[in-house]
Amino acid sequence: MSVGYPQLWRADPGAWAGAGAAWRGLTGPVRRRAEGLAARADALRPGWSGGAATGAQGRLGGLRDALTDVLPAVLEVDQALADLAARLRAAKARLAAAVADAEAGGLLVERTGALRPDPARPRPAERVGPALARATAEIRGALALADAADREAAGRLAELTTAAITGWVSAPPAGRPAPGAAPAEVSRWWAGLTPAERRWLVRHEPARVGRLDGVPVAARDQANRLLLAGWREELAARRRGLLRPLPAGPLELARRIRLARAEAALRGLDALGERLAAPGPPRAYLLGLDPDGDGRAVVALGNPDRAGAVLTYVPGMTADLADAPGELGRAARVLDRCAALAPTDEAAAVLWLDYDAPDFLTEAARPGPAEAAGPGLHRFQEGLRASHEGPPARQTVLGHSYGSLVVGTAAREHGLSADALVFVGSPGVGVDHAGELRTAPGQVWAATAPDDVIRLARPPEELARRAVLAGTPFGPAAAVLDGHELWFGRDPTDPGFGGRRFPSGRYGHAGYWDPGNPALDGMARIVLGR
Repeated sequence: MSVGYPQLWRADPGAWAGAGAAWRGLTGPVRRRAEGLAARADALRPGWSGGAATGAQGRLGGLRDALTDVLPAVLEVDQALADLAARLRAAKARLAAAVADAEAGGLLVERTGALRPDPARPRPAERVGPALARATAEIRGALALADAADREAAGRLAELTTAAITGWVSAPPAGRPAPGAAPAEVSRWWAGLTPAERRWLVRHEPARVGRLDGVPVAARDQANRLLLAGWREELAARRRGLLRPLPAGPLELARRIRLARAEAALRGLDALGERLAAPGPPRAYLLGLDPDGDGRAVVALGNPDRAGAVLTYVPGMTADLADAPGELGRAARVLDRCAALAPTDEAAAVLWLDYDAPDFLTEAARPGPAEAAGPGLHRFQEGLRASHEGPPARQTVLGHSYGSLVVGTAAREHGLSADALVFVGSPGVGVDHAGELRTAPGQVWAATAPDDVIRLARPPEELARRAVLAGTPFGPAAAVLDGHELWFGRDPTDPGFGGRRFPSGRYGHAGYWDPGNPALDGMARIVLGR
């Protein structure tokens, strides 16, 4: 049965998202029960032997495997309901806009969705006819979107119901993509697997699936969530190993620094875990995490494989796992602004913090970290293209501060699968003209706040020239020499760069996402292509 007007009008997307979150919440109890069975088996092993002991151990192991096998399916239910909620939210926004448009055109909308002229506001027939046709088409479009979402969710849940009877997982699939396989090749490999084979891989090879560009976002999220507890324990163990003080001296100072970093990373991971557990909207998807070193994280808000507009945000200097929740908040503000500007559109935003960002100015003065990050960002964007469902999404890559050099270097050296590039607070992007970025003309954008300290990041030769001429009659002239050049190339906001500018208020280097800054509106409009 198709979704009707009354059903959509009364539909509560939040309730569906909440139901999904409740399913997701089962992963903890299921995991703990499986761990309890493993602990019980270990406790029995030293004092019990023989055939009965072997049988009991096998039975306990089978129960433990049965519990852990269900974990990917539990997350699949959550994802199916989250996708349904997101699409219902867009359909309801579209329906509300259609009703408002109908009423503005002098029409009444019945509870059934039927339309008729409003007798209290008579209009000429030549005006009522077009308004009636337009409103009818808009309402039908909203209902069709909701009906498609409902049918898809029902199909996904039906497949899981069948799997509960026939078995969640199958035998291991025969092949794997070759190391370094292109994301498009990975996508074709994944598409050739059965659902049961995919669940086997998520369950038994989560480290492979979780970071494999070209695998659908939903599967990567399932795999990485299964690894999350282990990553936290790894960080906690690192912290415990650094608690014992050393004799005063350089080694003790190094210990304290490492301890502070481990504690900060642990706090960041816990904060990410809270966001991953939240019902949303939008639902968060964990696409990658690495607790080593300063830590890395790739997190999406909304499903990039389903959204019509996708933002990939690359942060700059000092960004690490401890900062990931705050950086994710910046991506969320752009996404919120997109929703305010276009409530009927589905958009998603990704925090891509999968590189070793410079910690100090001496490191940020070199292009090395950006060059090392380029191949990974290139593959990630290729993966988003390969795993996307339906018509291609509008992909936008945004770099802030040193992150703009990462984006520019990746685009120049490897090419980026992106429809638009955006640079904010940039020290230069590694090129002197937008044409070197291999992006569509007119789709390279930049903004720098009037009071952003990054404007002082001038090339070394210019800084030397100013130092030499300071205090001489030529000092004032030296202060304006080569005003279009920054540390890593021509200022992307300079007209000679060949890109497009959008405005920013006086919010400093970190304020591009502040609610009152016009730059936030500008970023959202670029993401939406408006």
